[in-house]
Amino acid sequence: MPSLIVKLYSVIFKYQQKHLLQSLIETPESTKPNPFGITSRTNESIAASNPSFSEGVATKDIHVDPFSSLSLRIFLPDTAVTSSLSSTYQVPNYGGYSPAAGKPHRKLPVMLQFHGGGFVSGSNESVGNDAFCRRIAKLCDVIVVAVGYRLAPETKYPGAFEDGFKVLNWLAKQANLAVCGRLGAQSHIFDSFGASMVEPWLAAHGDTSRCVLLGVSSGANIADYVAREAVEAGKRLDPVKVVAQILMFPFFIGNTPTHSEIKLASSYFYDKTMCMLAWKLFLPKEEFNLDHPAANPLIAGRQPPLKCMPPTLTVVAEHDFMRDRAIAYSEELRKVNVDAPLLDYKDGVHEFATLDVLLQTPQAQVCAEDVSIWVKKYISLRGHEFSY
Repeated sequence: MPSLIVKLYSVIFKYQQKHLLQSLIETPESTKPNPFGITSRTNESIAASNPSFSEGVATKDIHVDPFSSLSLRIFLPDTAVTSSLSSTYQVPNYGGYSPAAGKPHRKLPVMLQFHGGGFVSGSNESVGNDAFCRRIAKLCDVIVVAVGYRLAPETKYPGAFEDGFKVLNWLAKQANLAVCGRLGAQSHIFDSFGASMVEPWLAAHGDTSRCVLLGVSSGANIADYVAREAVEAGKRLDPVKVVAQILMFPFFIGNTPTHSEIKLASSYFYDKTMCMLAWKLFLPKEEFNLDHPAANPLIAGRQPPLKCMPPTLTVVAEHDFMRDRAIAYSEELRKVNVDAPLLDYKDGVHEFATLDVLLQTPQAQVCAEDVSIWVKKYISLRGHEFSY
């Protein structure tokens, strides 16, 4: 059974989250569409970014879409910076790390991370998400790009899903702009594509041919959607290649309840009542259906075929009422020969490896290490480690 402290945290969390969900439902303004949207709520504890290396990771925030609130936080581990790099890489006026031109840089895989929160809360800049992404960046030796997608009900489905795929397309543009820069393309054509918009950390250190998707809770639903869209897009995303995805405690549900959805309906942290409220806030009223493609990954006719999906690691917890549907999805992937292992943690609760109050537990640390061991199979070095 979960520890007494976990049970206590769960009671507090559920009280606060249910209050938030109910207030969003009862607020008339929440029914009005907001295309620009929001990516964080006022009650969220936010961690400041720091472009200098602190505890092994440098971070920066960027706004990538002038038409919406979509934003990113980039986590760059100091392993990207070799010992041969001099102190001139710290720009005094900027106060953070900036790759020097004309010198070799170590290339790292890029991981897109989608936070949890039932589509209605959470943030890519929250204290808990910041700490989790730092841990993953260091353990996996990757550049983590945490996506600040638009929250519901201000932006309903498919806004958050579209934001996820928009970031994948943005990564492809960044990779192509970086190539133009390395080739010395300074013509008006290059400038018209936005030379000034090249993200220097990704240009110097990002290897988008080794791209991984990681989603937590509702973020796992977004990751799975982005993976499907990447399969459909194919070469149109070049040079971006999604080589694997990690679904942690996916927010899956369906009209026909599973065994865990019945037995664990009042489980810790996120229970069935809260999930129903979240789905009502996220899905447009006319589309509300627990077998909606955003909610149920195994409805008939969902494209592309499962056999086309990338290798998929699924993480579930013993005391999470959503566990059975995630397990079923993992089983269906294995039936069509997709590498789709399942990590099932005894005594675990929903989001035990990512919630700020549980991040320092041994189980959360072990889970992150297990994830890093698996994903390294798919992000092992291809070609040269350094490039200009």
